[in-house]
Amino acid sequence: MSFGKMNTFVDIILTKPVKDSEGFAEKGDIILASVRAYKEDRHGSEKWANRAAFSQASALFRFRRIPNLEITTDLVLVCSDGRYNIISVEDVKGRGMYIEVLAEKEAKASGKS
Repeated sequence: MSFGKMNTFVDIILTKPVKDSEGFAEKGDIILASVRAYKEDRHGSEKWANRAAFSQASALFRFRRIPNLEITTDLVLVCSDGRYNIISVEDVKGRGMYIEVLAEKEAKASGKS
């Protein structure tokens, strides 16, 4: 994977409840890392057809492994397109160099009041 293809900037975020000054818990984001990644949106190619087990995945991200940071399905990826919930994590070719993540885009919250 060359850096030329890794042209999407991604924040790896841990979502955790944080108490505000009045004691109410609200969702807070903690940025664990910011990386360059290769991003591929879902389309009708043969590769995506073979990923039928992950039918809800809307994007694939590939980035270099970050030492001392385990990527799990509890984390969220945020890029310029929006927030993505991680569905699966895989070590590319088992070499410990790159991580491949299948993720589902979060639905935007409606602003109706």
